[in-house]
Amino acid sequence: MKYIPRIAVVAAIVLSTFPASAMDVLTARGPVAVDNVPKTVAVFDVAAIDTLTRLGIPLAGLPDKLYVPELEPVKAGAAPVGTLFEPDLEALSALAPDLIIVGSRSASKADVTAKVAPTIDMTIDGDDLFEQAKQRLAAYGDLFGKQVEAKAVADELDARLAAAKAAVAGKGKALIVMSNGPKVSTYGPGSRFGWVHAALDLPAAVNEIETATHGEAVSFEFIRQANPDWLLVLDRAAAVGSNEQAARVTLDNELVAETTAWKKGQVVHLPAPDFYIAAGGVQSLERVLATITQAFAAAK
Repeated sequence: MKYIPRIAVVAAIVLSTFPASAMDVLTARGPVAVDNVPKTVAVFDVAAIDTLTRLGIPLAGLPDKLYVPELEPVKAGAAPVGTLFEPDLEALSALAPDLIIVGSRSASKADVTAKVAPTIDMTIDGDDLFEQAKQRLAAYGDLFGKQVEAKAVADELDARLAAAKAAVAGKGKALIVMSNGPKVSTYGPGSRFGWVHAALDLPAAVNEIETATHGEAVSFEFIRQANPDWLLVLDRAAAVGSNEQAARVTLDNELVAETTAWKKGQVVHLPAPDFYIAAGGVQSLERVLATITQAFAAAK
């Protein structure tokens, strides 16, 4: 797991805000003690919002924009407390939460929010994203007294993963590409989206790809040379709601058309907000797995 800079300092700040006689919750920075069941919770991570919502946990403070359409109803009754990247400390103080959850895009603000209320970092990323998602699910179950519900959701996730693995088995190699308007980058094993290969035992068309946060910038010639059996496509513009050129337009060219994936109609457009913004949230993860399962199961 990747840790953000100054983790020792941040972890010390976060830990010091909790009483010594408290329940340990597994976070991205190790076990953190939390006293009692939190009643007023502010969350700055969409994956966490997704999973907590699935467990029926009411959320008192949320970012102004969630990006995932299915989560929009959650905003009703919740106070806006900043953005995914930047907490509004004044709004947070007014809310007076007894727990703040950060992760991913907001993880670097943990030391700041910890000055307002106890804070835990529940970041999920990388090759073991699926297992981390289940760990966070179990942690929320313990924290909010929803162990039975969390176990049931975990069983559902395992079943969906098993179905996806069965669907992709023996169907060839895949290349994960992200379009950002007219630009294209790719991700492989060990990258931000490497969990798709790791969790599904899905062979990669190219194994040596730079594991940068925004992937390795590539040309259409690269995609043609890689010649994947499957193209798994993330449209970043769609994920963030920008007006940039859509992935379907960007990839519709003579070079990509020469790949096996294009010729066989094996180009899978992943649900963008789920895959990019809410990665690791249990509901979003279910939708991503369902999309992959349906596409691969239909292949002859």
